[in-house]
Amino acid sequence: MSFPLESFTAVSAANPWTYVVFGGIGVAFGYTLESAGFGDSRKLAAQFYFKELTVLKVMFTAIAVAMTLLFGAIGLGLIDFSQVWVNPTYLGSGVLGGLIMGVGFIIGGFCPTTSLASASTGKIDGMLFMLGGFVGAFLFGETERYFDHWYNNAGYYGRLTLDQVFGLSPSTLVLIVVVMALFMFWGAEQLERIFGGKNLSREPMLRKVGAVGLLGLALGVVAIGSPSLEERYQRLSFKRSEVIKQADGKDQTLSHVYSADEMLSKRLVFVSPAEAFKVRYQQEIKPVYLDVRSEADYNLYHLADAINVPLDKLATAIPDMLTEPAANTVFIAISNDENAAIRAWKLLAAFKVPNVYILDGGVNHWIATFGAQDAGLHPSATAVDDQLRYVFYAALGDRYTSCSPSPMEFEELDFQPRIVLQLKRDKSGGGCG
Repeated sequence: MSFPLESFTAVSAANPWTYVVFGGIGVAFGYTLESAGFGDSRKLAAQFYFKELTVLKVMFTAIAVAMTLLFGAIGLGLIDFSQVWVNPTYLGSGVLGGLIMGVGFIIGGFCPTTSLASASTGKIDGMLFMLGGFVGAFLFGETERYFDHWYNNAGYYGRLTLDQVFGLSPSTLVLIVVVMALFMFWGAEQLERIFGGKNLSREPMLRKVGAVGLLGLALGVVAIGSPSLEERYQRLSFKRSEVIKQADGKDQTLSHVYSADEMLSKRLVFVSPAEAFKVRYQQEIKPVYLDVRSEADYNLYHLADAINVPLDKLATAIPDMLTEPAANTVFIAISNDENAAIRAWKLLAAFKVPNVYILDGGVNHWIATFGAQDAGLHPSATAVDDQLRYVFYAALGDRYTSCSPSPMEFEELDFQPRIVLQLKRDKSGGGCG
């Protein structure tokens, strides 16, 4: 039997219709840019003279509307925010890059996307700006190795969002951003009146209706609120496919949908010590042994290459786990028995961290499987649940023989495979650039 495991709600970009959708969105986006005048460098540059602030109003309208709809859908349980790609924050390089792009915007009159819109309508300045962008990207790629350490480490915060920075709920932050955006729209029109001689009395009523509607949506997001971790966990569902050999020799695939609790009760996410050991030598899988025990137990004994993230600190480490791993990364949660690892799995599952499993029986089962030749380990008669059931003569960490068993000695270990890579969300870009 084989047991492919994937998120029930994941959507594969390999479906042909998705490309039609993406193409349609691109056409609509380009049409909107051109109709708003974003293909004209004079109109774009006018915002820096406070004469024409269409760019500011359009961009912030897009941000406010998208933010309101996104977190409204999240509150209703239609979208899981942990599955939305958030570009990792590199504060140092981000600030420097923003300054460079800002100066280029002022001098050239375009940002990368608007230069494409301009070039597509035959404007020479847009073509030259776009060509310059390609040359600059090439030069960056050729020189990046000289400042790679600073570029990738200066002010790195991983997956960071404003609600985390300010300690606010996402729904409250949505309302604050919308109110700020509406105030900025009003202020922008006052600047246009003062510096551009714009007649505000001719402004269409539709804008006021739109502003009131956006504020109403934001208040609705606050009323809906954000789902708690428990609610997110209870909404989880997984699709499990089982291939069964029929009497006529043909294979039949049966699919079942399980809740997260059923995945645990049926032990579908528990991997044996033998599989956790052998997966280390499989090129198609990159295991991460996530030891959620206390630092004292970790220092006493742990698997080779295991990373210690105590259970009470795991939540703060999740943003990086969502951002950094390759698609073939598999997390194996480890505790002394299973209790703490199960709690870790529930937390990681609620955040939709992909490819998470639990070491069956924990460290105690691992030692029972591989520790026969460790002379310094002796069974303990006083251990209770989720405690080490062995007495150690010294805190050697991963220097016991069983911490890194010989692949030759245990080559014949048999086990029922559980680990199959789940689908992982793709990165997506965003913003004007």
